[in-house]
Amino acid sequence: MTQQIFLYNSKVSKILRNINKVMIGKEEVATLSLVALLAEGHVLLEDVPGVGKTMLVRTLSKSVNCEFKRIQFTPDLLPSDVTGVSIYNPKEMEFEFRGGPILGDIVLADEINRTSPKTQSALLEAMEEMSVTVDGRSISLNQPFFVMATQNPIEYEGTYPLPEAQLDRFLLKLNMGYPSQEQELEMLERTSKEHPIQTIDSVMTKEELISIQKEVREVFVDKPVQQYIVSIVTKTRTHRSVYLGVSPRGSIALMKAAKAYAFIHGRDYVIPDDVKYLAPFVLGHRIILNSEAKFEGITPGVVVNEILGAVPVPVRREYP
Repeated sequence: MTQQIFLYNSKVSKILRNINKVMIGKEEVATLSLVALLAEGHVLLEDVPGVGKTMLVRTLSKSVNCEFKRIQFTPDLLPSDVTGVSIYNPKEMEFEFRGGPILGDIVLADEINRTSPKTQSALLEAMEEMSVTVDGRSISLNQPFFVMATQNPIEYEGTYPLPEAQLDRFLLKLNMGYPSQEQELEMLERTSKEHPIQTIDSVMTKEELISIQKEVREVFVDKPVQQYIVSIVTKTRTHRSVYLGVSPRGSIALMKAAKAYAFIHGRDYVIPDDVKYLAPFVLGHRIILNSEAKFEGITPGVVVNEILGAVPVPVRREYP
């Protein structure tokens, strides 16, 4: 297995190089997005317009030779606009299913908080069940299937915030942030003649990506590391600033993300540092703060960091 991991990691590193050619100064976001893809999870990206969210997803899909679909969420978008619809064919005298954009391999759900809860649910059901229901029949989604949903944290008028139960469906919640002045100057230089995305090639096939996802599932997580994950999650349920802590789904998500992160770094086992690094990205959006904490300006990230400081880290030993 180790030989396979290092072989795959050479391809994983090529994906990251592709993203870094297009996205300047976003190495961490690129790595975490790849973590979610390899862990068969999804990403919620919260940031202002124009920082490169769409370009990140397009570069990722082109690198792994997957079909890219984009859904622009608006207040009048219907669930059938996402999932597809059955249309009667008079020639064949039967209904034909016309698939919606959710049937792509890598899907950008742009400004997900601008559409109605009913339409949001159509997307989130597909993310959870890996299928959509149209006219009473279930249609399986493609493999691989990866959703990156975006939302603008500034504009709240006319938006429908995602309920906590739906936020829980996302493996990671990320922010991109503005580039530095030097990075923005380099961006201007790179895009002065042609966009860098036009110069990159796919470095992996869909079949190879699916094979890697299977390998990630086999990454070893020792009992002390599993206990470390559970201890962190359990602490979120008793923290003084928390109204509702992380569910067991959060424990599973943290373990899955840690497996993918270990794989990317050339290991077939998870270490506590993997868990500690990923915890804020996996757990922050799953925590509901109480009113007192909100009044004091405490954020979920602060809570997670306090918990990480309080939970003893397992003593590292030699892993197989």
